[in-house]
Amino acid sequence: MRVALFDNIEKPESARYAAMAAAKLLQLGAEVCTTHELAEHVEEQYRERVRALDVSCFEKYADVLISFGGDGTLLTAANRMINSEIPIMAVNVGKLGFLAEFSVRELNSSLENLIRGNYRVVDRTILEAHIDDNILYAVNDFVIEKSTSRMIIVEAFANTHLIGAYRSDGLIVTTPTGSTAYSLSNGGPIITPSANVLCLTPICPHTLTLRPLVLPDTMEIRLQVTDCAAPPTFVADGQTSITVTPDTEIVIRRSSALLKLIKPQESSYYDLLRKKLLWGANAENHGEDY
Repeated sequence: MRVALFDNIEKPESARYAAMAAAKLLQLGAEVCTTHELAEHVEEQYRERVRALDVSCFEKYADVLISFGGDGTLLTAANRMINSEIPIMAVNVGKLGFLAEFSVRELNSSLENLIRGNYRVVDRTILEAHIDDNILYAVNDFVIEKSTSRMIIVEAFANTHLIGAYRSDGLIVTTPTGSTAYSLSNGGPIITPSANVLCLTPICPHTLTLRPLVLPDTMEIRLQVTDCAAPPTFVADGQTSITVTPDTEIVIRRSSALLKLIKPQESSYYDLLRKKLLWGANAENHGEDY
């Protein structure tokens, strides 16, 4: 197996665990490539056996990519590998980590299971947004948000049908994968990743009856700002942003690309919810951590 390692360069811990993984994978007989920066962190006795490449070359070399960081690191890696079929295994060196499900505490056993083929691969929806001549991609969500203290008004259409004018601090268009991210903190529903839907969640809406709306992901969503004190910002996965004006039309649709995500063999999405959100938790089974 040929494995590419990708880390969050802003987190020293990510590089440390990625370097440890490189050594372990080589011991297990895998071939390893990393970024040039990460290669410098690999133990000297293993460094000559690691191939240092630009991330753009990973898809030509690797069978699997492992990201070290948090959900944001995985989203960055997924965006860089958007046109590849390479599955990604996300190791959590951050905090909550809904997507980065593998723990550094079990890194060695997780890598052993990877090499033995004891894992499963799930497909996750990716959205694409067309803005003028730009195409942005999102695994979690697209957000259009105000840039001043004043609210904005965003008209939303499903295909050619007007949904409504959202008078709020902004609007989130989320995939099922992103339903546990920004949308959840704004009262959006948790959506099982296998559901073929997307959700529109307003941010602090001025109208109390304006609620999150779940739509089939076969629909094309069109957004246009009709009123704002200053040009708002359109953000993809909390990372890439574009300033939009009232004459800008944003077209969002499900992409033909998919994120292939490596998951533990014996786990389900509901196990993840119980673990991360402490569903049904009590002092007896969580002790002082609860």
